[in-house]
Amino acid sequence: MAVVSTKQLVEIANIMDNIVLLKNGSLRSVIEVSAINFELRSEGEQIAILQNFQRFVNSIDFPLQIVIHSRKLNIDEYLKLIDQSFNTLANELLKIQAEEYSKFITELSDLSNIMSKKFYIIVPFYVFEAPSKSGVMQSVKSIFKPSTVVKELTPEQLETYKSQLLQRTELIFDGLVGMGLKAKTLKEDDLMNLFYGLYNPGNKMSQQPATNNQQQ
Repeated sequence: MAVVSTKQLVEIANIMDNIVLLKNGSLRSVIEVSAINFELRSEGEQIAILQNFQRFVNSIDFPLQIVIHSRKLNIDEYLKLIDQSFNTLANELLKIQAEEYSKFITELSDLSNIMSKKFYIIVPFYVFEAPSKSGVMQSVKSIFKPSTVVKELTPEQLETYKSQLLQRTELIFDGLVGMGLKAKTLKEDDLMNLFYGLYNPGNKMSQQPATNNQQQ
C-alpha cells in the first residue's frame, strides 16, 4: 500500500499577497467577522438586522462559505496571569478577592466547557476550464476536489484572478460593515496562523499574529 504524505491531503498550495492559493489554481480570501448577541437586541433591531442580512445576501452573485470555528478555550495562561497579579497586591482585601476569583474561574472551567468561537467568511474565485473531450464530469470533480488537480498559473493569470477576487472581497467587506459588524480581511501572517492552528490544534505558532484592529 502506497504511503500518502499528509502534505498531499492539504489543498493549500501557497499563501501569498494575503490570498490563499489552492492546488487547482483557484483563490480564496478570508474575512474574520465579529459576533453580535441577537437575543439581547430589541424586536425592532432584530428585524432591521434580518432585513440588512437579506439585502446583503441578495446582492451577492457568487458562492460564499461561512465557517464557525469552535474550540475549547485554554484558560491556563489567564489563570497564571491572575495568580501573578494578586501576589503583587499590597491590599489584603484585594488579594483575597483575586484569589477567590481565580478559584471561581478554575471551578467553572472544570464544570463546563468554555468555548472560543470565531466566525469567518471565505470568498472564493474559481478557475473554470473549458470541458475537454474527456467529459464534463472531470471538470466538475476538480471543483469539489481541488487537490486532485494541480494547476500552475502564469503571473499574468494570477494578477487577473487576484484583482477579481479583491473586488469580491471588497463587496463582502462593505456589506458586513454596513450591517454594523466588525470585519477584518486576514493578512498573510493571520492566514498562516489560522491554518497552522487548524492543522496543528495542540501547538502554537511562534510567529506573532497581526493586530486585531479593523482593517481591510
